[in-house]
Amino acid sequence: MPKLQLVSFPHPVLRHRSKPIARVDSQLRDIVSQMFEIMYEFRGVGLAANQVNLPIRLFVANPSGEKSEQEQEMVFINPVINKPKGTVESEEGCLSIPGVNAPVKRSKSLNVNAYDLSGNEISGEVDGFLARIIQHETDHLDGMLFIDRLTEEIARPLLPDLEKMARRFVESQQSGLIPDDEKLAMEIKDWEARYC
Repeated sequence: MPKLQLVSFPHPVLRHRSKPIARVDSQLRDIVSQMFEIMYEFRGVGLAANQVNLPIRLFVANPSGEKSEQEQEMVFINPVINKPKGTVESEEGCLSIPGVNAPVKRSKSLNVNAYDLSGNEISGEVDGFLARIIQHETDHLDGMLFIDRLTEEIARPLLPDLEKMARRFVESQQSGLIPDDEKLAMEIKDWEARYC
């Protein structure tokens, strides 16, 4: 399996609604391991599969953001959020949109249902920072970015940075560093056929 790499805005897989995972195998375990490594390398607290160009419904998280605190590592396969309660606003960023941060309103608490790598069900009420991580990463799996949740007033000053990223992405495609959209769409279908 090739080494996974973090993809950046506006890569099309970031707007793709991920499909549920139907099976777990040794390659998927390797994917999860690589995802944690990438998350720590870029100093994140969560990473969704589509952020590494995989259209599968999976994310990893560690609220501490510290590799040394592996007991806090969590894997969420096919997560579903229910019963959101309350609202809280806090600053967010995204590994796939480097250097862009903004205040985002999220539910204060929620119920989450998912599975871990061993097939054990994860179910319960979550609040605080972990609830924010779960919402942010589940948004990714639904093809939504935190910038989509911003008011126009907050988003407007970010537009020059986002436009610059978009230009860089197109230039990378034109120079062959990143495959064209048609090839990217084929890669998505291949991964979905393998795991969904």
